[in-house]
Amino acid sequence: MARDGHKYIFVLGGVMSGVGKGVAVSSIGLILEQSGHPVNLVKIDPYLNVDAGTMNPTEHGEVFVLKSGLETDQDMGNYERFLGRDLTNDDYMTSGMVYQAVINRERALGYGGKCVEAIPHIRDEIIRRIEAAASYNGSRISVIEIGGTIGDFQNALFIEAARVLKMQRPEDVLFVMVSYLPTPGTLGEMKTKPTQTAVRDLNSYGVQPDFIIARSKEPVDEKRKEKLAIWCNVRKDHVISAPDIKSIYEAPLNFEKDKIGEMLLEALHLNSAKKPNLSKWSKFVKAAMNKTAPEVSIAIVGKYFDTGDFVLSDAYLSVIEAIKFSAAALGQRAKISWVNSKDIEKACLPAGRGGAKALAALAGYHGIIVPGGFGESGIEGKIRAIQYAREHKIPYFGLCYGMQLMVIEYARHVLGLKRAHTTEIQKNSEDPIVDVMLEQKKHLADNKYGGTMRLGSYPAYLKKGTMARAAYKKELIEERHRHRYEINPAYVKKLEAAGLVFSGTSPDGVLMEIAELPRAEHPFMLGTQFHPELQARPLAPHPLFTEFLKAAVAQKKKKHLVSAVVRKAVGRLARKK
Repeated sequence: MARDGHKYIFVLGGVMSGVGKGVAVSSIGLILEQSGHPVNLVKIDPYLNVDAGTMNPTEHGEVFVLKSGLETDQDMGNYERFLGRDLTNDDYMTSGMVYQAVINRERALGYGGKCVEAIPHIRDEIIRRIEAAASYNGSRISVIEIGGTIGDFQNALFIEAARVLKMQRPEDVLFVMVSYLPTPGTLGEMKTKPTQTAVRDLNSYGVQPDFIIARSKEPVDEKRKEKLAIWCNVRKDHVISAPDIKSIYEAPLNFEKDKIGEMLLEALHLNSAKKPNLSKWSKFVKAAMNKTAPEVSIAIVGKYFDTGDFVLSDAYLSVIEAIKFSAAALGQRAKISWVNSKDIEKACLPAGRGGAKALAALAGYHGIIVPGGFGESGIEGKIRAIQYAREHKIPYFGLCYGMQLMVIEYARHVLGLKRAHTTEIQKNSEDPIVDVMLEQKKHLADNKYGGTMRLGSYPAYLKKGTMARAAYKKELIEERHRHRYEINPAYVKKLEAAGLVFSGTSPDGVLMEIAELPRAEHPFMLGTQFHPELQARPLAPHPLFTEFLKAAVAQKKKKHLVSAVVRKAVGRLARKK
């Protein structure tokens, strides 16, 4: 269990979801750790799923995979990126996990025949897990995000667990509410009433917030802070203004201006071991937000974009962030465009009806990424985009499914296996270039989908003289996986004979981890079976993303050079006339 005097900060959301609890937790964690206090961050998701692995990306956003292989909420990715380190299974909790543990214990007579109930047994299991996470991490302060919004039925037990901890250890527990202050267009005035109502709802649980992080479009003025202080029973200086920002990475810098770290430590009866040093972080933010930096245009060709009339970029959140980190490190600014593979797929219809324009538009980008995914929808559009990138020498980076489809495209159009496919889509494919892993076949037969893929960190060896080896600058790497299907070993020699290089393999040489074309054939054509984006950090960009961006920048310069030559030639012809 956690050591005596361990401190807990619970972060809850008021008024509406998506208000920025995860960014607040990440920022608080970074500031406190930079103040000299070891921190662990915990995400609590109130849904009954045991983990996030079976959720639809267009509804829930990206599934973030930990080093251990646990499939978690995308907030865990923000936690890792802000802290710059790997998190553990103990740092994530869902209602499904909690109920499953209690039920399993009851089935094993772990409660000695007692009537097992939500109170106290579910509540006590929540507290046990919170304390276990603190103990495992050896931290001084735990910052715990309770998902959902105050008033939601499903997160009530988690708030109750936090209340009991506060009752037992009043000097060691704080509550921070992240709440939204709207400014209705018809009124033109920032309103505090929704937050007042949210605080009253929280009070009904027996909990009083110690801090309010006031999210809003514009900075919260003194008048609004005074109203919140009076009506919410919170110190005025504990009302922290958090206006909309252009980058989430600004948040800790803005929070530190309001001395939130210092005030949190004071409220927890702790001294700041040192003044927070956010100079490296500040340097990164400045580079990432530099509007005068040269722009490089990147297309992400995917299918998880459709959510009504909106584009859900959260489905590829880690990919987007990884691009930003490498672009900032190179002094560039990435302009990311969303290309729906279903639109390109129309080009595969007879006479290319409808999709030719979408396909030709890829010529305007300096680099193309096909990220991970599952299922048949939009796949032929992705394969056509990959073919276009290969034939037109546009830098290409394939992630997981993006690598598998890159190999299938190569098999179809270079090796001549016109019916090459993946058994994920065509179970009886004539040429199953991508096939389900042997140990996965029983899982699929038994309808066991959750938590049964190849998940988490695995080692791979890199071949000398390849782009991958040059990028990593080492022979042995470890990367995170999330998939069931692999490149079929039966086709590896044929593909290599046709010019494809498998530059990364599992230690036993059976699994193909990285595929690439030699630089002499293509400026950058590389795919990974793993998900490198999961290990990209603001202060430590991923080497493969950096190499891809370098190739994209070179592509941009080449296009500009060609354009300049053409303009000069046209000018000479005009003068002759």
